Amino acid sequence: MPNPATVRIALVDDHPLFVRGLELLLGATSGGRASVVGSTGDAAGAAALVRRCLPDLALVDLHMPPPGGVRAIAAIRRASPGLRIVAMSGLGETDLAVEALRAGAAGYLPKSSEPEELLPPLLAVLDGWAVLPADLLTALLTPARTRLPASAVLDDEERLLLQLIAKGNSTVEIAQNLHVSERTVKRLTASLLRKLRVSTRAEAAALAGHAGLL
Repeated sequence: MPNPATVRIALVDDHPLFVRGLELLLGATSGGRASVVGSTGDAAGAAALVRRCLPDLALVDLHMPPPGGVRAIAAIRRASPGLRIVAMSGLGETDLAVEALRAGAAGYLPKSSEPEELLPPLLAVLDGWAVLPADLLTALLTPARTRLPASAVLDDEERLLLQLIAKGNSTVEIAQNLHVSERTVKRLTASLLRKLRVSTRAEAAALAGHAGLL
């Protein structure tokens, strides 16, 4: 019978040295309270891994080849809704970490963490807490959408479209301003909302105001 206090961990990470190092060090530094019970370097195989090895918790690297870490988290969530997931990354990317949390991760830890520092936050996650580094927590607590997402580099047409939306112009009025059809305006608007990571024109308008584009 396994020790009930042992935390069974699945690793989804395509860096063999990191995986092997964590396998070797986590058990030793945790006094046997944590062990890696399975790993995969294929993000597409994440859901199958957790179904096979039945871990208590999954650690998922966000920087993996397609379909990538965020989609791996979403797939794990669908396959095992009760499993706790912690995203990890070697880079400090707030936007990507937020995507991971939205996909179902219960926490985020930098891969620079020492193995002996991992057990307390992992146990906290298992107890139902969300675990986040201070800088990410600060970013999340900052008033929503005070800046454009890092990926939202707008060209002149998109910037004009955003300004027209923010001024309350209708689809017909925007079409007249841009000298395009209403169908084209709807297509351009949908593309702009995706780039800004918002779902409505109202959110886009608020973002434009906060970003000083009006």
